[in-house]
Amino acid sequence: MKDLIRYVAEALVDHPEQVDVSEVEGEQTSVIELKVAKEDLGKVIGKQGRTARAMRTILSAASAKVKKRAVLEIIE
Repeated sequence: MKDLIRYVAEALVDHPEQVDVSEVEGEQTSVIELKVAKEDLGKVIGKQGRTARAMRTILSAASAKVKKRAVLEIIE
């Protein structure tokens, strides 16, 4: 899951070297935290949050395959 989010985020931003993805695992839920450069934050969120919503949809579909819940948090 972590690698999937890293791949998508690095494709979107201007500074892919500043993309940082960390994962906090619980028993049933994983929280994936995404940090990008300040000037790339808008690209990751997108207009009216469409890009962030699309990333969350991809993540939920992939996590359903492994029967685990995953949540994406975009951190400033």
